[in-house]
Amino acid sequence: MIDIADVRLLEIVEDAAATVTDDIGRLRKVAFENEVYDQLMAEDLDARVRSAAVRKTAKALVRGFGDSRSPKPRKNAGMFHPRLVLRLGGGVWVWMDRATPTDLLEWGRLSTKNLARVAIAEADRQDYVAERLEMFRIHIGFAHLGELERAVYGYTDSDASFEDGDFWPESP
Repeated sequence: MIDIADVRLLEIVEDAAATVTDDIGRLRKVAFENEVYDQLMAEDLDARVRSAAVRKTAKALVRGFGDSRSPKPRKNAGMFHPRLVLRLGGGVWVWMDRATPTDLLEWGRLSTKNLARVAIAEADRQDYVAERLEMFRIHIGFAHLGELERAVYGYTDSDASFEDGDFWPESP
């Protein structure tokens, strides 16, 4: 469940997205980030909202650290470096220099599991794209996906709720 501070942060982010969206529905990531930053800095934030923003920032920084410190296949010097980390699942990381054979086995197993999950998600995405493109071809006159989804597939704005948590990462 999302607390009130997270709801306020989501409102700030949504407002920033609306502010930087151009007349053809595009938003540029850098402008979006700058607008979120400006709104967070300009607003007299409640202490709980500020705490939630800092928590999300800390999580993003840690995630970025993990992404940049994960071994990358096919690098010139090989995959090992003592300052890299292996993510073992369940929020446990180990410095590569200190990894045990069991750690390596778990890291490899999780990598295979993640690859399978990504492959399934990608197949679903490509099926969706192919089906929608076919419907655009059959139903000439629709210029935007939203029009097609509403007319052909019966989507209504009540079909998805932002309150269900699907559109914002869960709080720790």
